[in-house]
Amino acid sequence: MESKKNRLDRFIAVKTGINRRDVRLLIAQKRIMIDGQPATQINQVVDQFSHILCDGQLLQNNRPIYLMMNKPVGVVSATKDDQHKTVIDLLDSHQKDLHIAGRLDLNSSGLLLLTNHGAWSRRLTAPEHKVNKVYHVTLAKPLTAAYIDAFAEGMFFAYEGITTLPVTLKILSEYVAEVTLREGRYHQIKRMFGRFRNPVLRLHRVSIGALTLDNRLNAGESRILTNEELQHLHNPTEPFAFENTD
Repeated sequence: MESKKNRLDRFIAVKTGINRRDVRLLIAQKRIMIDGQPATQINQVVDQFSHILCDGQLLQNNRPIYLMMNKPVGVVSATKDDQHKTVIDLLDSHQKDLHIAGRLDLNSSGLLLLTNHGAWSRRLTAPEHKVNKVYHVTLAKPLTAAYIDAFAEGMFFAYEGITTLPVTLKILSEYVAEVTLREGRYHQIKRMFGRFRNPVLRLHRVSIGALTLDNRLNAGESRILTNEELQHLHNPTEPFAFENTD
């Protein structure tokens, strides 16, 4: 669902068929209520979540939805796909109008956020809002301390002409690393390990900023974010961004 804003007179005209010129009279007579308060101006801005009544008739009562999903391997982060099952296919019927805020590719798994709030997801994906994103990565070949230094120094990607920001790599076991990014370049993790000719066998996102994947969610399951989790996401001292980083 798009987070579109609209002029009140235009919204009323579309929803009721009332001429836009007549909306001014309705406002003067306090017959239009927005979020429990009488409307004040014909050009008053409303959005998809404004609660709007006209002569007691409910015209709009949308509510924002914010979901956490444990994305399984083999499912694409898309609303539609002709070849593969999508994360939207895993949702209940009343949640089908959600979109993805921060994607994972077909063969990656873990924390994924979905919402119907376009402005919210755009804030999360804004490139300037860098935030730690943590992944557990299983490799085909053993890890060494050389990986830690190379990731911390950043790597030059000739295609984009950029050097990645420092990446924190912690060796969890001989073949498993915990990787923490502060930016999101296309397939960044796989490309960085590719410099060592070490294929990524499994990539699982465990957290984004202060938000950690609920370990009670089985692959493919999702739940509504709690108010506390949403407060973490909206904390201005800890901005959130989600991009295709796997």
